[in-house]
Amino acid sequence: MLCNKKPRRKTAPTRFTAACRGALARFGLKVRCRERLRRGAGFLPLHGMFVIEPLFSRFPRTFRSSGLEARRAAAPRLERLEADGRVTCQLRGAWIAVELAAPAVWPGLAASLHDLTQAPQPLRWDLRQLARLDHVGAQLLWMHWGREWPAELSTDEAQHRLLKTVERFSQPPPARPAPSWPQRIDRLGAWLLKALDHALGLVRLTGQLLLDLLRLLRRPRAGPWRDVSGHLYHAGASAVPITALVGFLIGVVLAYLMSRQLRQFGADAYIVNILGVSLIRELGPLLAAILMAGRSGSAMTAQIGTMRVTEELDAMRVLGIASGFRLVMPRALALAAAMPLISTWTTLWSLLGGMLASDLTMGVSPGFFISALPGAVQVSNLALATGKSVVFGLLIALFACHYGLRVKPNTESLGEGTTASVVTSITVVILVDALFAVLFRSVGL
Repeated sequence: MLCNKKPRRKTAPTRFTAACRGALARFGLKVRCRERLRRGAGFLPLHGMFVIEPLFSRFPRTFRSSGLEARRAAAPRLERLEADGRVTCQLRGAWIAVELAAPAVWPGLAASLHDLTQAPQPLRWDLRQLARLDHVGAQLLWMHWGREWPAELSTDEAQHRLLKTVERFSQPPPARPAPSWPQRIDRLGAWLLKALDHALGLVRLTGQLLLDLLRLLRRPRAGPWRDVSGHLYHAGASAVPITALVGFLIGVVLAYLMSRQLRQFGADAYIVNILGVSLIRELGPLLAAILMAGRSGSAMTAQIGTMRVTEELDAMRVLGIASGFRLVMPRALALAAAMPLISTWTTLWSLLGGMLASDLTMGVSPGFFISALPGAVQVSNLALATGKSVVFGLLIALFACHYGLRVKPNTESLGEGTTASVVTSITVVILVDALFAVLFRSVGL
């Protein structure tokens, strides 16, 4: 059976196609038909009627080199000329917005202008060699001149007219008015209301945590123990290297500083008492809490805030999953359990660093240091440090979850919440540590 298939008739290009080809040819581009590209070697079929192919490879080398030279000549630049003991700043190129905005031009040009305007002697400015000058270039020069005409300026008529226009319409920014007493009272009231809102949120979160702990005591098998173990690993075990390093360096620094003072009075042996009490009672728990607030507290805030941005918290609410029981309580239990261990670990490494530094600077042997430490530091100091560490862990977890739950569904609020969480946690830890020092000043001393 024969099939009479009519051959495809070749159609002449339309006026629109011819006009497009002519316009693109002016810019070094040409149009090829899709069918021709499909038949030609080295081309892939495209899902379009035409494809534009550059013809820069066919341009003569002289044409391309002249274009690059013209581009370089149009770049704004500043030349410093010295004649008769005077300095002349001669501007060349095109000082227009498109040229000044080039990343390769602007940093060096701005630095050169700044250096010239800071010169002690008056300069002569010559703008007559400029190829082009627009309002942006004139505004730039006027700002670098300090909104004043230089002592000597050479311009043509058009440039002088443009600079006059810039002088007339350029005004310095208005001075910020001082706030009035009603405005100050209003700001204070807004700050107090915001602080009260945060306080109520923390009280509400603490009460919910207590209720969740009672629920866990009634039904311990239904608790989120897998989440607790995960947070215990990420907040505790993963923080071992950094806390050991920082604690060791702090011990070395303290020993070196105190050795110079104790040596003046011949009290070298008392470095054990000073290092033992300061590191075990105060600096060990405080240093560990600050590190955990910056490391684990920020991570918790970012995790919960990301859940707010991705609407996972809304999904948990729809599914009837309590966010306090599944998010806040596991993190609080994990940090409360990890903080005493991290505090003890940090204290041990800081004592090790202090012991090595004491041996090197004062000749206090490690054997004497270890034997004299139990007599210099009572066990009650270690118990107090452990109790403080538990409180620090709970506070860090509460503030991290509080700011994480208050994050709005945008990335800016997430960053602000994480920063506020870290700053507030560190501040509260230091305040609570000072409160413990005042309340238990007669314990272990």
